[in-house]
Amino acid sequence: MADPKGFLKVTERELPKRRPVPVRIMDFKEVYEQGDPAQLRRQAGRCMDCGIPFCHQGCPLGNLIPEWNDLMYRGEGRAAAERLHATNNFPEFTGRLCPAPCESACVLGINQPAVTIKQVEVSIIDEAFGNGWVQPQPPGRLTGKTVAVVGSGPAGLAAAQQLTRAGHTVAVFERDDRIGGLLRYGIPDFKMEKKHLELRLAQMTAEGTRFRAGVNIGVDITWAQLRERYDAVVVATGAIVPRDLPIPGRDLPGVHFAMEYLVQSNRHLAGDQVIDQITAEGKHVVVLGGGDTGADCIGTAHRQGALSVTNLAIGKEPSANRPEHQPWPVHPTLFEVQSAHEEGGNRQFLASTVEFLANDAGEVRAIRVAETEYLDGRRVPKAGTEREIPADLVLLALGFTGPETAALDEQLALPVTDRGNLAREADYATAQPGVFVAGDAGRGQSLIVWAIAEGRAAASAVDRYLEGETLLPSPIASTAHAFSI
Repeated sequence: MADPKGFLKVTERELPKRRPVPVRIMDFKEVYEQGDPAQLRRQAGRCMDCGIPFCHQGCPLGNLIPEWNDLMYRGEGRAAAERLHATNNFPEFTGRLCPAPCESACVLGINQPAVTIKQVEVSIIDEAFGNGWVQPQPPGRLTGKTVAVVGSGPAGLAAAQQLTRAGHTVAVFERDDRIGGLLRYGIPDFKMEKKHLELRLAQMTAEGTRFRAGVNIGVDITWAQLRERYDAVVVATGAIVPRDLPIPGRDLPGVHFAMEYLVQSNRHLAGDQVIDQITAEGKHVVVLGGGDTGADCIGTAHRQGALSVTNLAIGKEPSANRPEHQPWPVHPTLFEVQSAHEEGGNRQFLASTVEFLANDAGEVRAIRVAETEYLDGRRVPKAGTEREIPADLVLLALGFTGPETAALDEQLALPVTDRGNLAREADYATAQPGVFVAGDAGRGQSLIVWAIAEGRAAASAVDRYLEGETLLPSPIASTAHAFSI
């Protein structure tokens, strides 16, 4: 364990400072300043010898959190990185993007602020990359088996890296022009700069994983053809179909899905020429949806020079404290102030959008909203409470309904569940022999940590299918036999 009395001596939860708002909204660089090593050591030392570390239960990957907290406290950064990689292929992603259910399950969190697990995690991996400790791990032998992974988000990349290290020849197919999925085009740089993605892709390339960007499976190559060419296929296409809002005025120019907006912004920052880019510059922006995607839109709009930003959520404002019906160690729904919320704008709850209103040119000029009321468990607009909010740009960040399934159904006859996800068994196998589903495509919209966990678990199932047995870990069931860096 770390300092046996650390949690008694240091009761305050400390995080690195965020760059001042007036400074950080001038660029898209990450919002946090570099961490203080002494502060990180103090925080790692708060990890206690709690007997049963419930942080393990809170993390779908089964991360060995007490072990690398202890190593970080002792200044053994390289050993900490090895323990971190034992269960997580991409801690640089989760350390920046995961909402940290492990911290909600921290035993110290019962009566003190939880250990800063997420910050310790990202500090360990950044130190490891900075010191050159993260090296390629090519397989010692090749099996002669081939695997196609479709989708290059966290689930697809995790599956690909595990299967490559097991000795299979793995090709990752991505329909976009660059590898990374939503890590590349859906996440703004102020949350994760793309240099971290590039570092990991360079490691995977050196290990032998092959990347095929700009290939749309189902169009350029049919799913049936792909299955014929490879010994196994992993479908990791994500749940990318956005939830729409079919109300009057939805088709007005100026009303867009959040991902249309974020993808164009990321492409522009990558140096691409984006024709007719959707931009918030000089506009009154309204973001519908109070989740992470909504916050990404808010932060992007501030950096593009929006005149105003209003964020509307249809439900009630969450509590600032853990609700009674979500006791420890459950991950609670809390009122969250992300970095984007600090930068300005107006957040409103219990706001139901009724209609999008047009100006004389036929473009959106405002939205009509009403107070939300609950009737028979449904959230509906309350009559007589309508009002208008100016809006030159409306962004729909209402979540996702599931994966794109039409081509898979037509070309591979993969069934779909009642929730719209790809049907699969407990071992991630589908009704089509040799075809497996990992991540949001089978699970529905979820957390990045679940995507990586499912990618690793699906890789274990694929390896067993191809070889009859496997040493690859299945983190959702076990953390044994894991690879180190």
